[in-house]
Amino acid sequence: MSESTLNENAHRRVLRALNSLDMPFEVLPCDPQLADTEVFCEHYGIPLEYSANTILVKSKSAERRFVACVLLADCQLDVNHTVRKKMGVRRISFASADETQERTGMSIGGVTPLPLPGNIALWVDSAVMDCPYIILGGGDRATKIKTAPQLFNRTANTQIVTGLARKRE
Repeated sequence: MSESTLNENAHRRVLRALNSLDMPFEVLPCDPQLADTEVFCEHYGIPLEYSANTILVKSKSAERRFVACVLLADCQLDVNHTVRKKMGVRRISFASADETQERTGMSIGGVTPLPLPGNIALWVDSAVMDCPYIILGGGDRATKIKTAPQLFNRTANTQIVTGLARKRE
């Protein structure tokens, strides 16, 4: 299957998931070359503090476990403390682009927390919930989704986590 077909399928799955949650949302077209968060925000005039990244993290134990973490773009994930401890493992790392594609069906720059496989927990930094709106990946590099953070009150396998991320220094 070609990359464009994979991206198209991912975007359709995201739209179906959003529609099933009965939450208002807006699809924002995006030049795929400008899909990386900081570039996207600068080019399209979106505040970093309203853009939410979805990052896949994995345990490094023999039994690999994956967790998707959602945090604001002006923050960094507290991998070595909060995430590692919450996963209950000694060592973790970020999933590679290939692992992310394989596990989620989405490319970096378009990864969104909707819809994730059931074996991937979704942890959302509590600061995300304080935003008037958030911008998420659209499942591909050609779209973003604008919606209310209360969407996470309706998603499966989701926990709101205080201290999952901290402001960048």
